Amino acid sequence: MASSEMYGPYELTNEKIDLVVTRKSPGKYALGRSPFSVLYVGRADDDLNARLKQWVNKYTHFKFTCATSPKDAFEKECKNYHNFKPTDNKVHPDRPDGTDWKCPVCDIFK
Repeated sequence: MASSEMYGPYELTNEKIDLVVTRKSPGKYALGRSPFSVLYVGRADDDLNARLKQWVNKYTHFKFTCATSPKDAFEKECKNYHNFKPTDNKVHPDRPDGTDWKCPVCDIFK
């Protein structure tokens, strides 16, 4: 895996997503353009494949990794947000409704 602990970059197409994200799982992702630079980070709480397909035609490439749980995906997304400081993320990642999870990097959710 790459130093960002994600697979890729891959072309952001429905076919490529189906080829490399082969199971329904929570996960984190990074979106960008070629040559790959991270412009946006996000997560899927339950279906990474479906979530990535929502971004087709908005970015050209993606990286990803599956997570063990929605909480794991949230924490990984927060770490990527702080590490990459992506220009297209306008605000800190939000936690899922009904949770009191904390960002592992900052104190935004006290």
